[in-house]
Amino acid sequence: MSRSFFAKHPSVLIFIAVLAIFTIMVTLASDAYGFGWLSTSYIKTLGKTLSLCLVALAMDLIWGYAGILTLGHMAFFALGGYLIGMWLMYARTEEIVVQALAHGGLPATPEEISQGIASQIFGVVGTSDLPAIWSFAYSLPLQLALALAVPGLLALVFGWLAFRSRVTGVYLSILTQAMTLALALYLYQNDSGLRGNNGLSGLQNLPGLTETSQDLVSIWFFWASALALGLGYLTLAWAVSGKFGSVIRAIRDDEARVRFLGYPVELYKLFLFTLTALIAALAGVLYYPQAGIINPAELAPIASIYLAVWVAIGGRGRLYGAVIGAAFVSLLSSVFTSGRLPNIPLGPVWLSWVDWWLVLLGAAFVAVTLFAPKGISGVFDRYQRIAPPDRKGAPLGPADGSLQKQEAQA
Repeated sequence: MSRSFFAKHPSVLIFIAVLAIFTIMVTLASDAYGFGWLSTSYIKTLGKTLSLCLVALAMDLIWGYAGILTLGHMAFFALGGYLIGMWLMYARTEEIVVQALAHGGLPATPEEISQGIASQIFGVVGTSDLPAIWSFAYSLPLQLALALAVPGLLALVFGWLAFRSRVTGVYLSILTQAMTLALALYLYQNDSGLRGNNGLSGLQNLPGLTETSQDLVSIWFFWASALALGLGYLTLAWAVSGKFGSVIRAIRDDEARVRFLGYPVELYKLFLFTLTALIAALAGVLYYPQAGIINPAELAPIASIYLAVWVAIGGRGRLYGAVIGAAFVSLLSSVFTSGRLPNIPLGPVWLSWVDWWLVLLGAAFVAVTLFAPKGISGVFDRYQRIAPPDRKGAPLGPADGSLQKQEAQA
């Protein structure tokens, strides 16, 4: 990336600088390397928030820039978490089993170790056999590869079937939700090989680092999440600033005209769908070791709807808007659902923030849609004195919240 790129897009440099300063400040305030002003649990909350910002970037790329409203990307996010969680749970259980068998007098055989691991992990669902899908769980490199390959392949196959049939609009949204729901229902079954409703737990315990405090582990994952977000933002900002970005915005605004000009619209959509699925899976790989647990509820269709709400509140069509929206809602959610806020008496009833948080979130989404279609990031338009498009009575496209006139001049 040349200096001219940052000169044309100063917001990218500002974002990277703010993220770097934020990372340094959190590090200095942590228990591991700083003054201990922030608890370990809050460091994990911040790390998880950065991971959610990364998946929000993916959602903004495919929805805000390409106009494809998919409601299934949190399924790829959860799949990435499941696949890395398999290695974390397997390797940690192996350490426990080997340590327990070491007191038996005779050296444990590989079969005994394997049987002990299977019994420890799957005893909760009434079996002692290791499913075939756990065949590579012993290897971190293989599971990392699968954590990207499996969601990527699923997105490639689903996207190819959908886009070649030219499924668009609300129909595509419904199909992606159906895919997510089908996957969640399958994982709820005990014979899915992923412990059914119990999910995978104990993911915060890194194998080989049992003596390492969670203070250090939490800040390491926070750094990894910040690095992934920074690199992801830089890469996507560079991608949408060139010809590729112009084409996908044109697909959003007038797909038929782009197809008439000879561009392979379906291939562009398929590439975007697969790329954003990979980004979502990577975010899941970073998120769930910090959360410590994952279960099929994480794949519920409502999670993908939340993702769309974050992007809409932050301001779609702007990468920094997606980050702002995800961070704002995630941190606000942790405050309202923590149970620390006092309930408010309203006559004969009490307002419980934990119970009413989702109502407030829904109301905020409706308010933004009606009164501030540019989202929170629209505030920066006023600061930069970016005028709304002069339509002169003619529409410039369906995405009123996007900077289409400015994009056309870029």
